[in-house]
Amino acid sequence: MKITAAVLHETGLPAPYRESRPLRLETLELAPPGSDEVLVKIKAASLCHSDLSVIDGSRPRPVPMALGHEAAGIVTEVGSHVSDIFPGDHVVLVFVPSCGHCKPCAVGRPALCEPAAEANVGGSLLSGERRLSLDGVTVNHHLGVSAFADHAVVSSNSVVKITKDITFDKAALFGCAVITGVGAVLNTAQVRAGSRVAVVGLGGVGLNSILGARLAGARQIVAIDLLDSKLELAREMGATDVFNAGDDDCIGAVRSATGGGVDYAFEMAGSVPALELAWQVTARGGETITAGLPHPDKRLALPPVQLVGEERTLRGSYLGSCVPLRDIPGYIDLYQRGQLDVDKAMSNHIKLKDINAAFDRMKTGDVARQVIVFD
Repeated sequence: MKITAAVLHETGLPAPYRESRPLRLETLELAPPGSDEVLVKIKAASLCHSDLSVIDGSRPRPVPMALGHEAAGIVTEVGSHVSDIFPGDHVVLVFVPSCGHCKPCAVGRPALCEPAAEANVGGSLLSGERRLSLDGVTVNHHLGVSAFADHAVVSSNSVVKITKDITFDKAALFGCAVITGVGAVLNTAQVRAGSRVAVVGLGGVGLNSILGARLAGARQIVAIDLLDSKLELAREMGATDVFNAGDDDCIGAVRSATGGGVDYAFEMAGSVPALELAWQVTARGGETITAGLPHPDKRLALPPVQLVGEERTLRGSYLGSCVPLRDIPGYIDLYQRGQLDVDKAMSNHIKLKDINAAFDRMKTGDVARQVIVFD
């Protein structure tokens, strides 16, 4: 079938993207789903910093590639071996299509699925196949999803069925921003009630970490960013204290306000300076957790003696250490009961044709989550 998709042909083009136009709307040929795959009509897809990292080259990926990984839609066709998903099901798409059989999957850590990691880096679906082409030339899939399109063929392990009484624009956020931000707090760090928490970087993921800290019962939630507008939004979402990372004594001010530092500091900006700041505001015996994805060549220098002498912990969190089949429906239920107000993390709706300008807004940090809504 013919679909319209936003395709990246070259990485590293300069901003402003509304002029360089790294993403081009192309008419692609989408092959039917394989035996363990499904066809999804995309109804909403959010823009994430991970997409921008592919555009600017921070996350090297093969091109041409159809981008987009945070989305929701309706299943319209299923492969011959798919028995638990049906046409008409509403689904959230997941960017790690866990196989269920490798060692990480077997021990309950599907975010670290080994075949999924290989497929995602290589630009294929979990099966190793590619279902997209442009004038006979193969087009790669982004994280097994490629959701900046009106339709997508994905592995059946890339979808999670959801209730039909949540709108698609809200549901899309649960595919990455919510599970990564909230999951880092609840699953990776397992924040204890009464703890002090800091979140560095207030994009869609960071703002959801604020919500996760509230849900966990943190008594002090410190929000840190370079933009005062983001700090104000974080306060509306539950931050008790806000600090601008550009202030000369930001670290000292945070440590003073928290009585020597926080128990848990989350870095969600995807930059080494942000991670260094998160480390510096973490108290003795505390944990620093990062879900940011800077360029693989970047390095972080830490004094090992501090790890030992202060019993400090530095941890990574991918996909919020979530089990998507468990956590996405659970987080949606919390949202519907008013305990997880993800609405405030949504900045605006856009059309697919405006995607390059939308990434300009993301690059400047002026927005949280922008959502493409398909008719």
